[in-house]
Amino acid sequence: MSISFSSIHARLTLLALFSATTFYCFYKSRRLRNLKFSLSNRFSNANPKKPMIIFLSQTGTSKTLAHRLHRLLSSSDVVFDLVDSKNYEPEDLAKETLVLVVASTWEDGKPPSGSNFLATWLSETATDFRVGSLLLSRCRFAVFGVGSRAYGETFNAVARDFASQMKALGATEIVPMWEGDVDGGNLDEDFEIWCGKVVGVLKGGGALENGVVDGDGGECGNDSSFEDSDDESEPESEIVDLEDIAGKAPSRKSVAVVESNGKLNGKKEMVTPVIRANLVKQGYKIIGSHSGVKICRWTKSQLRGRGGCYKHSFYGIESHRCMEATPSLACANKCVFCWRHHTNPVAKSWQWEMDDPVEIVNSAIELHTNMIKQMKGVPGVTLERLNEGLSPRHCALSLVGEPIMYPEINTLVDELHKRRISTFLVTNAQFPDKIKLLRPITQLYVSVDAATKDSLKAIDRPLFGDFWERFIDSLTALKEKHQRTVYRLTLVKGWNTEDIDAYFKLFSIGEPDFIEIKGVTYCGSTATSKLTMENVPWHADVKAFSEALALKSQGEYEVACEHAHSCCVLLAKTKKFKIDGQWYTWIDYEKFHDLVASGSTFDSTDYMATTPSWAVYGAEESGFDPAQSRFKKERHHKSSRVQSS
Repeated sequence: MSISFSSIHARLTLLALFSATTFYCFYKSRRLRNLKFSLSNRFSNANPKKPMIIFLSQTGTSKTLAHRLHRLLSSSDVVFDLVDSKNYEPEDLAKETLVLVVASTWEDGKPPSGSNFLATWLSETATDFRVGSLLLSRCRFAVFGVGSRAYGETFNAVARDFASQMKALGATEIVPMWEGDVDGGNLDEDFEIWCGKVVGVLKGGGALENGVVDGDGGECGNDSSFEDSDDESEPESEIVDLEDIAGKAPSRKSVAVVESNGKLNGKKEMVTPVIRANLVKQGYKIIGSHSGVKICRWTKSQLRGRGGCYKHSFYGIESHRCMEATPSLACANKCVFCWRHHTNPVAKSWQWEMDDPVEIVNSAIELHTNMIKQMKGVPGVTLERLNEGLSPRHCALSLVGEPIMYPEINTLVDELHKRRISTFLVTNAQFPDKIKLLRPITQLYVSVDAATKDSLKAIDRPLFGDFWERFIDSLTALKEKHQRTVYRLTLVKGWNTEDIDAYFKLFSIGEPDFIEIKGVTYCGSTATSKLTMENVPWHADVKAFSEALALKSQGEYEVACEHAHSCCVLLAKTKKFKIDGQWYTWIDYEKFHDLVASGSTFDSTDYMATTPSWAVYGAEESGFDPAQSRFKKERHHKSSRVQSS
């Protein structure tokens, strides 16, 4: 049997073709499996916590789209958790590494009814100076909005707010916010395009590690630096915060012109209509023309049974019954660590219209309790705590600005005391005469931001030329007060943490009952403030500084309490507040109000109360009330020690 050469050649050609085809199919199959394994491994092994798909839905449209996205990702072996926003704990956002959000906008630009708590939490957290701008720095995210263009300016307002607020808290956007129109647009097609961009980024992987690249290869996110999240090229698109009024209102010269005679003949309103509208949008409640109130995150935290602020640990304040307010949004300093980047109204004296103090108190309580009512139904809020919150018992006159500038501050304080509401007032040590004229305050604070003239000028950037003399006179005036007094130190590494001896010398001037030492809160770098995370001390740093300062006092002061969550430590006068080894830093508030009502002379020892063991420095609880439920956030950092001389 003979076989032609051409036949053999044909068979060899077919065999080669078959082998090549088999190898290619094997290669593609292997590559696909490796790709799926790589994606699965990226989100399952490297990050034990699964990525999250969160939907905000009113009629079910966003829910349907979220399920579609979930199935698409599952087909690529990328395992996501899918959750309805009404069942999601907002504080868990700080733990997330990847979040995809499908958000509907309901009537008047509001979120779906079941999503209101999450939306409110994110909005208020993004504008809360105590949180800082790095809370969500571990998180990558993308948002798809579902709305109707028929609603005009509020079209996809919820999705837009989510994207901007998450970026403001340090999260990185892996794909630009995408908008779907349920009426005049092609929602399904738009959603498919967005999903394609998301899947493309996830498969590419670059955006998950090196910034953000959109589907077209354009850079659309922030880098890993700590720059402020505001877009300076489009200032009109940003929300104006409480003190961020530059370019949004009449110039500072026209609003806050200093009057040399100091007379109360001003005719201008401190809060202009533009500022008012933006503040209301952010959750601030404006009272009259120069006052404000806002619910504190610690108020909400203790309403939910999740712990109180440092004043709860140090002084026994019920955080869920505390109202944070100010009768003056203006200030006489422009501090480098100002959480509003010191663009608030500034002046050396009062020259604006002045509202009645009783009306301010009435309005503050009404607005505050209305905000408390909105916490009804929030997970963890019991009826008992809600009812207690509706009856405020404390007022922190420290929301922003300089409350002591308000000419009727004494009448306002008296009105609060008549209602048996305690007062915690903070002043920036530039108005010593007003300190002298103050009637009894439950606890009076003076900010001691530096210990030398040069460092105080560099940090506080005061308006007064004789700022140092005013500072010293303010401390001297504090010494003359009979009620509880406090030095408040804000530590900024590289600025004011080296002057142990100089700080100690200030003790003898004011002889404060207490010294609060707290680490600065980083809120982003700007053209006017170049602070970075390197300037933020850890709790270990604050403890080291506090211990060194107590040691320098040779027993006059001891470290009494701490609140690790707030990175805050309390020094207290040993002979006054430590009796038979027991600390008495807490306050008997009912006794204080009785003493005020009596009109008799009294001092800080007349209304002190026992400090519980969990609040004492060195306790295992680190200042966290064991009666509350603890929700720890993951933090990874290296502690360092403060160098002292």
